[in-house]
Amino acid sequence: MFDILMYLFENVIHSEVELMVDQEELTEELTRAGFHRADILKALTWLEKLAELQESDTKPYLINAGLGSIRLYTQKEMDKIDTECRGFLLFLEQAAVITPEVREMVIDRLMALEGRTLELEDLKWVVLMVLFNVPNSESAYAHMEDLLFEAPATGVLQ
Repeated sequence: MFDILMYLFENVIHSEVELMVDQEELTEELTRAGFHRADILKALTWLEKLAELQESDTKPYLINAGLGSIRLYTQKEMDKIDTECRGFLLFLEQAAVITPEVREMVIDRLMALEGRTLELEDLKWVVLMVLFNVPNSESAYAHMEDLLFEAPATGVLQ
C-alpha cells in the first residue's frame, strides 16, 4: 500500500496534474502499473481518510495542549512508530515545521499503514503527504522537502 501512495504522490498528486480523475480510471492506471487491486483500494481509502482529517470541523483527536506539552504515545503507537521516528516528529514540532495538529494527523496516517515496519524515510514521506494536504503549509512543506531530499549535514533547519 505504501508503494502505491508513493507512486500516487510522485506521479499524480505532486506533479500538479489536475486531480479530477475518476477513481475507477485511477484504479485501472495503477493496475496497469503493476499494483494489486486490493492494495490500490486501501491506498485510495488512506488518502480519503487524510482528506477527511483535514476537512473535519471537529477534530476529536486534538485537545488544547499547553505550550511545552509533550505527546505521550500508546503502546500500539510505540510498537509501530520507533524511537527514531518519534524523536524526528518531536524535532519537527520543536522546529515549528509541524504543529501539534499536523503531528496528530501524521500519527493517524502512520497507524493506518498496514503490514510495514516504519522507517524514518517512510515517516518523512507521510509528513510530506500530510503537509501537502494542509492549507497554508507551504513553508513547512518546503522545509520538509529539504529534509527529505537534501538531508542537511548539520541536522538543523535553516
